Amino acid sequence: MFDVLTDKLNSVFRSLTSKGRLTEKDVDEALRHVRLALLEADVNFKVARDFVAKVRERVVGQAVLESLTPGQTVIKIVNEEMTAILSGGDHRMGKASQPPTVLMLVGLQGSGKTTTAAKLALHLRRGGQSAMLVAADLRRPAAIQQLMALGKQLDVPVYHEETSSTPVKVAEVGVKRAKELGLHWVIVDTGGRLHIDDELMGELAEIRGRVSPTETLLVVDSMTGQDAVNAASEFHARVPLTGLIMTKLDGDARGGAALSITRVTGVPIKFIGVGERPDGLEPFYPDRLASRILGMGDVLTLIEKTQEMVDEKKAKELEKKIRKATFDLNDFLDQLQAMKRMGSITSFMEMVPGFNRLSKKLPANAFDEKQIKKVEAIVRSMTGQERRNPDIINGSRRRRIAVGSGTQPADVNHLINQFGQAQRMMKQLSQGKGPRQLMQMMKGGGR
Repeated sequence: MFDVLTDKLNSVFRSLTSKGRLTEKDVDEALRHVRLALLEADVNFKVARDFVAKVRERVVGQAVLESLTPGQTVIKIVNEEMTAILSGGDHRMGKASQPPTVLMLVGLQGSGKTTTAAKLALHLRRGGQSAMLVAADLRRPAAIQQLMALGKQLDVPVYHEETSSTPVKVAEVGVKRAKELGLHWVIVDTGGRLHIDDELMGELAEIRGRVSPTETLLVVDSMTGQDAVNAASEFHARVPLTGLIMTKLDGDARGGAALSITRVTGVPIKFIGVGERPDGLEPFYPDRLASRILGMGDVLTLIEKTQEMVDEKKAKELEKKIRKATFDLNDFLDQLQAMKRMGSITSFMEMVPGFNRLSKKLPANAFDEKQIKKVEAIVRSMTGQERRNPDIINGSRRRRIAVGSGTQPADVNHLINQFGQAQRMMKQLSQGKGPRQLMQMMKGGGR
C-alpha cells in the first residue's frame, strides 16, 4: 500500500534526521522533495501545494529549527498535517432513530460496489448488527446473481426481484422486508454505469427520495487516481453523499486519490477495501492511514485484527506448548491458517512499524503467498504421526510427502530443518537461556 510514496518520503526524512541542526534552506529543500513525491503519487496539485505550505509555516514558525531533534519534529508535523488532509466530516456510520438503518451504495460500474455491499454486511454482523442486502442493480443480471451468491456464502439475507421490476420498487420492498424481519441495517446495491449520466443520477435520486437512506456511500476505485476524485465530486454535486468507500487500496502504490478525495470533495472516507476476501474491509481512521503512508505501521489495527481472529483458549494452549517445548507441526499448521484468515500476509506485515525499511533487507520471497501455500501443502501431506514427530521422516517418507504436496524432497527437508531450529529455540527459551546462547543456537552453535 502506497509503497512508492512511502519510500520517497522516508528518503526525505532520513536526510533530515541525519543532520544535527536544520536551516531554513534544509527545510525548503526537503519540502520541495515532499511536494514532488506527492505530485508523482497523483495527489491533487492544490492539495499538495497547501500541504507543503502548512508544514513549512509550522516548522519555521515554531522554533523547530532551534530544537534538539529538529528532524523528528518535522516528521511529527508532517504526520499531523497528513492526518488533517485525510480527515473531514464524521468517519463513523450514522444510525436511524428506528431500525432498520438504510444504507445506499452508489458508484460507477467496476468500482467493486456489489462485493463491497457484502463486505459491509459481514462487517456489521461482526459488530453484532444484522443486515439485509437488496439487489437493486437490475440492468446487470450478473450483479443480482453475484449478490445472491455472496449472501449465501456469508449467510446474509438478500432481497431480489426479476429484472422486469424497477430499481425503486425493489429498494422500497427490500427496506420494508428488512423492517418486518427486525433487522438493524438494509444495504441497497444500486446500479452503476461506465460513466456518469443523467439517467443514472435520476434513478439514484428517485431511490434516495423513496427509501430516505441515513447513509449514501460512494464506492470508488482508489487505483484510478484523480479520476476517482473527479467522479466523487460529480456524484456529490448531484446526489448528496455522506461518505466514501475506497476499494483496492491494498494494490494502490501511489495513494493520490486517498490523499486528495476528502479535501477536494469535503466528503469523509468511511471504509477502505484492503483485499478481495469478504473480510477485506476496514473502518477508516485518518491518523492510522497517515502512519502507514509514512512507514510508521498501524499497531492499533494490527491488534484489532489479531484479537478478531485469535481464539483465546487456543492461544493459551499454544503458550503452554511453547513453554513445554511440545509445539509440533499440527500447531504450526494452525498458525498458518490463523495468518491466512487475517488476509494478505504482506498487508498484515505492513502494519508493523518499520516493516517498510526491514522488507528491503529480506529475501524477495520472505512473505510470498505461494511460498506459504507450498509449506502448507507439505505439512498437509504428512501423517499425524509425522507431524507430531518429524524426526521419523526418513528418505522414503520424504519422497512420499514431496509427491503428495507437488514439491521436491529438498523442499520437505528444508522445512523440517527450519522447524527443528524453531523447536530448539523454543526449548532454549523454556529453559531460560539468555540471548547469547540463543544467538549461538541460531548460528548453529547451540546444538
